[in-house]
Amino acid sequence: MTRSVRAVVNGSPLEAEVEPRRLLADLLREDAHLYGTHLGCEHGVCGACTVLVDGEPVRSCLMLAVQADGTEITTVEGLSQNGGGLHPLQEAFRDHHALQCGFCTPGFLLTALHLLREHPDLDDEAEIRAALSGNLCRCTGYTNIVDAVRDAAGRLRRS
Repeated sequence: MTRSVRAVVNGSPLEAEVEPRRLLADLLREDAHLYGTHLGCEHGVCGACTVLVDGEPVRSCLMLAVQADGTEITTVEGLSQNGGGLHPLQEAFRDHHALQCGFCTPGFLLTALHLLREHPDLDDEAEIRAALSGNLCRCTGYTNIVDAVRDAAGRLRRS
């Protein structure tokens, strides 16, 4: 038995028939072909699968697709500006070398986007680190990620 799921993903409507046990991450990757949503630990620990659902960060490896019915979802692919340019967060990550292998980057970007929407004047390193503590990176050591988020806050305030 399947269920119909309708959502707006990165500004475009998505409709799919899914089994009730199907995960949101699988819907995004397999039905919407949005491969930027990465599956790491599949236990909600690493944060690589983080997306925004109605503006709130969600671990898409823990959320059922049927729970997303009627919601608005933003994935990393939805960060691009009109015309395909990089989002200020993406620019800051690039400029501060805040990624290496890039596997965790989509989750960090969406977590940081939510953080900076909630706290646009954020500049405190400890607060940034605390807010990002649910995302794991095996490569960078976090210093460049924190620097990028701090820089992105300034870029977003100026835009």
